[in-house]
Amino acid sequence: MSITGIKGMNDILPGEVETWQFLEEQARRIFSLYGFSEIRVPVVEKTELFQRSIGETTDIVEKEMYTFRDKSDNSLTLRPEGTAPVMRAFIQNKLHTRDPIAKLYYMGPMFRYERPQKGRYRQFHQIGAEVIGVEDPKIDAQVLTMLAHYFEAVGITDVELQINSLGCPECRPGYRQALTAFLEDRLEALCEDCRRRYRTNPLRVVDCKVPGCKEATVGAPSVLDHLCGDCTEHFTRVQEHLREVGTAFSINARMVRGLDYYTKTTFEMVTGSLGSQNAVAAGGRYDGLIKDLGGPPLPGIGFAMGVERLALMKGEARIEAARPDLFLAALGEEASRYAFALMSRLQRRGLRTEMDYEGKSLKAQLRRADKLMAKRVLILGEDEMASRQGQLRTMETSTQESVPLDGIEEFLVVAAPPAP
Repeated sequence: MSITGIKGMNDILPGEVETWQFLEEQARRIFSLYGFSEIRVPVVEKTELFQRSIGETTDIVEKEMYTFRDKSDNSLTLRPEGTAPVMRAFIQNKLHTRDPIAKLYYMGPMFRYERPQKGRYRQFHQIGAEVIGVEDPKIDAQVLTMLAHYFEAVGITDVELQINSLGCPECRPGYRQALTAFLEDRLEALCEDCRRRYRTNPLRVVDCKVPGCKEATVGAPSVLDHLCGDCTEHFTRVQEHLREVGTAFSINARMVRGLDYYTKTTFEMVTGSLGSQNAVAAGGRYDGLIKDLGGPPLPGIGFAMGVERLALMKGEARIEAARPDLFLAALGEEASRYAFALMSRLQRRGLRTEMDYEGKSLKAQLRRADKLMAKRVLILGEDEMASRQGQLRTMETSTQESVPLDGIEEFLVVAAPPAP
């Protein structure tokens, strides 16, 4: 019996991975323009980190985490999200002593045990960014603008930036009380999960995608009506700064985040092309998280994007694999040895070069070059080696010319310069 992969944990194959590489390369390019540096953290953390940061009553902690005991009986968890590990690294390595403002980004796999569906898997991948140490609403606007810039750069236009405010520890309790009272009269119409969590995490009920819950919460109290003066001022200024820089947005007062650490500004990039799983990027402020995890009382804001969903949205616009600049079609032992050494030199000079290794016929080698979509083919046989004249064929035009083998390396680099 053959061994298969784990359900919900997918292989990313050639033909697909090029799109992923493009999405990651654009993230590195765009984020660096805004002063962000990459950070890499382990995929396994102490379970306590996520219990304290995400919240013990969230679905992630209650039902979705991959948690296990190691040989020392420590409780460890495969990371279900990226912000908490980055904050742990920030605190442990005292990054605030290097610079009072930290702009960090990350990319890599996350793990949650949930039902696999379109764009949502048990091992999934995220690209995320975090800013630590700035409370001013201008940084909220800059982070949102960077996110919009990224979507423009990768050519995904079917998205809308939606924003909201969840208030702060001073004003949120009043909203939770009003929302809980509203939900108590509608418990029978709520799904099982929402009936269970309406007291411990009532904000999640407003965000539930189950049709019955959406209908039951029509007319629910709005968090925006319960903001304190400081939170109202902050949210107003975020909107003003977004308008100043021309970043389009809309307000979605029903939008909440599923993690307990979020405060004030929250946001999502939503699309209509992925069904009910319509958020392709999401984030917000978490001004109390670093202190709660034992660090200094520094504010923070960040977001994460699902790479699987981004790749789905690229769809037919997937990035093609790199084409060889040159294919060496060699016939005979002498020509094959010569081609192998020439290929190595050309590759070191940046030319994508392929050859046949098995002594196949010229017809078979040309078919292979055509399948790889090679731009040119250099044909080398006994006659070519004897005359020191190779045959260089341009595949798109099917034209062919004789080229001297003396100085061929320099000639090929000029004739088929390396791709950028």
